Amino acid sequence: MSFLNSLPFELFVGLRYTRAKRRNHFISFISMTSMVGISLGVAALIVVLSVMNGFQQELRTRILGVASHLQITGANNVLADWPSLTAELRKTEHVRAAAPYIMAQGMLSNGPAVQGTIVRGVLPALEDQVAELGAHMRAGSLDDLKPGGFGIVLGVELAQSLGLIVGDKVVLMAPQGQFTPTGVVPRIKQFTLVGMFQIGMYEYDAGLALIHMDDAAKLYRMGENVSGVRLKLDDLFRAPAVSRDLTSLLSNSGPYYLSDWTQQHANFFRAVQMEKRVMFIILTLIVAVAAFNIVSTLVMAVTDKRADIAIMRTFGASPRSIMQIFIVQGALIGFIGTILGGICGIIVAFNIDVIVPFIERLFNIQFLAKDVYYISDLPSQLLWSDVSMIVLLSFLLSLLATLYPSWKAAKMNPAEALRYE
Repeated sequence: MSFLNSLPFELFVGLRYTRAKRRNHFISFISMTSMVGISLGVAALIVVLSVMNGFQQELRTRILGVASHLQITGANNVLADWPSLTAELRKTEHVRAAAPYIMAQGMLSNGPAVQGTIVRGVLPALEDQVAELGAHMRAGSLDDLKPGGFGIVLGVELAQSLGLIVGDKVVLMAPQGQFTPTGVVPRIKQFTLVGMFQIGMYEYDAGLALIHMDDAAKLYRMGENVSGVRLKLDDLFRAPAVSRDLTSLLSNSGPYYLSDWTQQHANFFRAVQMEKRVMFIILTLIVAVAAFNIVSTLVMAVTDKRADIAIMRTFGASPRSIMQIFIVQGALIGFIGTILGGICGIIVAFNIDVIVPFIERLFNIQFLAKDVYYISDLPSQLLWSDVSMIVLLSFLLSLLATLYPSWKAAKMNPAEALRYE
């Protein structure tokens, strides 16, 4: 009691009103409903945003397993003197690795099965430094691509559509033709399937073929040239800034074209970000509805405490003090609900990899079937910035909901309030 007695008058009375047993139990029920609603809304927001962050990170990881953070190409898809450029780029700040490549279109044929594909000529030792393709190999290895060996690595979907297994022969046709006495015929070369990868992105699994860069140079008659250089940075989110710096640095060296991973997949990541924002707005409405239930609670509390308000006014309490008393009462409901919801949401977000399998086993269901979805587990990435924003927004909505009832209480006429008491 000594602690409570030392509190300011408004805070002391507001806490007493919150802790006191009410004569009107319906007011207590509405208060509890508001608190539970805020808790559920905050917890749902934290869990859903964490899951969406997890999906975004998982998809970004899969995309960057094949794509690079940053790539530099030359005019007409030809880059000369790439060894000196690569050596210069490796010395640049934030660049961890650089690998040349040859990119072209091709047609794969195995008997009656024919599929168009993007062909990428790579140096296996350097390619594994700029991408994480080696971690997604389902058969064979990138090191099986030997210069002059004419081996090829295909995505799982592409290999299945052609009816190929490791060790089979497949014909690769280059669209650039060569002139012969009988006319223009495409350049054709037989390759041996030495490996298969599975990224989990249909764009790559069904449309990408990897061969050694020396074999690609011979097939597409690139000579000593390449199509470009791929870079890996120490922080993938620095890619736009590094791209701008390199554009200024290389502006006098020749016609170079730079693009980072955010530009190459801009529409995809914008769609994911838009979904996250829409889900945030929708779930915030749950918190808003629960927070504005506080309005009903305080309106009934003000009506219930008309006599108390009048007595406090006659003893010298100012309208501002009366307003602060009911703000404290409503804010405490919002604060407790927000904290409880935040704690529950954080616990669920950190343990969703345990909770979801338990629910699936309990009800014998599967939320993300492995034969339908590439990502069959619910990933979760809790960002403390999201938690802080959700908690702050929830408390502000709760505080906003207290203003009107508190203002009405402050404007109450003591004589009118005591007339019928």
